[in-house]
Amino acid sequence: MSENETPLQIGKQLKDARVANGYTLDDLQQATKIQKRYLIAIEDEKFDELPGDFYVRAFVKQYADTVGLDGNDLLKEYDDYLPKTKTPEYSEHLTQAVETRTGNHHVAADGFDRARKYIPTVIVGALVVIILGAIWLTAIVKNHSDSATKIDSSSVSVSGESSKASSKSSSSSQKLNFTTSSRSSSAVTYTTSQTLSKATPLTIKAGSSSLKTTVTVDSTSRLNKALAAKKTGSVTLAKSAKTIVITLGSASGVTVKIGNQTLDITNNNKYPSTKTVTIKLGSSSTSSSSTSSSSSSSSSSSSSSSSSSSTSSSSTSTASSSSSSASSTATSTSTTSSSSSN
Repeated sequence: MSENETPLQIGKQLKDARVANGYTLDDLQQATKIQKRYLIAIEDEKFDELPGDFYVRAFVKQYADTVGLDGNDLLKEYDDYLPKTKTPEYSEHLTQAVETRTGNHHVAADGFDRARKYIPTVIVGALVVIILGAIWLTAIVKNHSDSATKIDSSSVSVSGESSKASSKSSSSSQKLNFTTSSRSSSAVTYTTSQTLSKATPLTIKAGSSSLKTTVTVDSTSRLNKALAAKKTGSVTLAKSAKTIVITLGSASGVTVKIGNQTLDITNNNKYPSTKTVTIKLGSSSTSSSSTSSSSSSSSSSSSSSSSSSSTSSSSTSTASSSSSSASSTATSTSTTSSSSSN
C-alpha cells in the first residue's frame, strides 16, 4: 500500500460507513456538533482545513464512533498519516498556559501579602467596635434598671387608680330589676321602673336551629333577619328607649340579653312556645306617679269637702245660737210687759 493511497482510504472508509448508516452530512453535523465543512474536509483528506492539528484526530475519532466504527483502532491504523497532536503549535500553547498559571500564582501571592498588611488594622477596628458595643449595652441595661425602679415606686398609686377605675367600671354596668307583669304560653311582658343610663346593646343568640327574629323599639323596626344556628343578632338601645318588642320564630334555646343581663324568656323552659317578648322600661315609675297624683287629687278633694262641711256646720251653729238668743230676748220682753201691765 503506497503512501498516497493510505490517507485517501481513511476518508473513504469514514464516508462509506456514513452512507451505510443512512446519515447525511447534515445528520452527522447535528449528531457530532462538528461543522459540515470540517466533515467534508475529513472525507476529502484535507486536514489542513481543520482548525488545527489537535482537532484532526479528535474529529476523526468522533466521526468514526458516530458512524459505528472503532475510533481508537482507526487512529492506530492511520497513525503515521495523521497529524501529530503535540505539534510545535500545541507546545507553544501549552507553554503559554503554564506561564499564565504561574503569573496568576504570583499575583495571588502578592495579593495575599498586601492583605496581610491590613490584618492588624482590621483587628484593632474590631476591638474598638466590641468595646463601643459593650459600653452601649451597659447603658441600656442601666436605663432599663432605672425604669424598673420608677415603675415599682409608682405601682402603689397606679394600683389605687386601677382599683378606682375597676370599681367605677363595675358600678357603671347597669342592672335592671325586671318584673314579669304578664305571661302566656306564647308571650311574656317584662316591666321595670328603671330606664337605661346609657346606650346599651340588645343581643339575641339563636339556639341549635336557625331563627327568624324581629326587634321593634318604640314602634320603629330595628332588626328583621333570619339568624343561623348559634349566630347572634344585635341592636343598640338608646337611653330614651321605652318599649322593646321581640318576635321570635321559637324561643327554644334562644338567649336574649340586655347588656350583660340575660332574660329567662321561657322561665326555665316551662314556656318553650314563647314567641313575643315585650320589655317596658320606666313603666312602673309612670304608673306610680299617676297613682300618686290621683291620690293627691283625692286627698285635696276630701280636704275641701271636709272644710266645706266644717264651715257649713259652723254657720248652722251660729244661726242656731242667734235664733236662740232672739227667742230668749223676746221672752224676756214679753215678761217685762206683762209685769208692767199688772
